[in-house]
Formats: sequence, C-alpha cells, structure tokens
Amino acid sequence: MRIKELSERTGVSPRLLRYYEEQGLVTPRRLENGYRDYDEPLFVRVEQIRSLLDAGLTTEIIRAVLPCIAEAADSRYPAPDFVNRVCEERERMAERLAHLARNLQAIDDYLEAVNRR
Repeated sequence: MRIKELSERTGVSPRLLRYYEEQGLVTPRRLENGYRDYDEPLFVRVEQIRSLLDAGLTTEIIRAVLPCIAEAADSRYPAPDFVNRVCEERERMAERLAHLARNLQAIDDYLEAVNRR
C-alpha cells in the first residue's frame, strides 16, 4: 500500500510516517519508481509505534524495543544500561497508569453522585 493509504488507515500523517522511516522504526519497500510500499505488517508496526509513543517512550527506546515485540525470542542481549532505562520507563508508565486510574475513579464517583440526584 502507498503512504497515503497507510496514513488514512492509521491516522498518522505521511510526514510522520516518513519521520518513522528516518528514525529506523519502519522500513517500507521501494518500488522501481521510488515510491514507498508498505505491507500489512508495517500497518501493525505503525500502530505499535503510536501506542508506545502515547505511553511516553522515546523513538530511541522504541527502535530498540520493537524487535523484541516482533520476535518473542530475541537472541541479542541488550546492554545493562539500556535494560535499566527500559525499566525506568516502565516504572514511570506504571506510575502514570496508577494516577490515571485514580483520576478515572474520581470521575466515576462524581458521575455516580450526579446521577443519584
């Protein structure tokens, strides 16, 4: 599929898709005319990238983590510093999730009180 179709399917702008390519997050095939050609697995990859970015990970961390997501059994062992960074990011995400859960509960409590009136 062409970049426009992938953009429409994912809601990610063509400019951002090209940025993902520059960052090494996606690698579309190139057709003879130079156009990018995205296959179905790249559609899934773009959705994973969006989710990880929304969770607060940087493109640098995502680039390193994506192969592990794609292949459950990755034979490469990352440097301990990198593993520590990922652990720190995970902890930060867990804290954000707990904060969001508290906010969600507060909103639910408010709506329940309003609906009882």
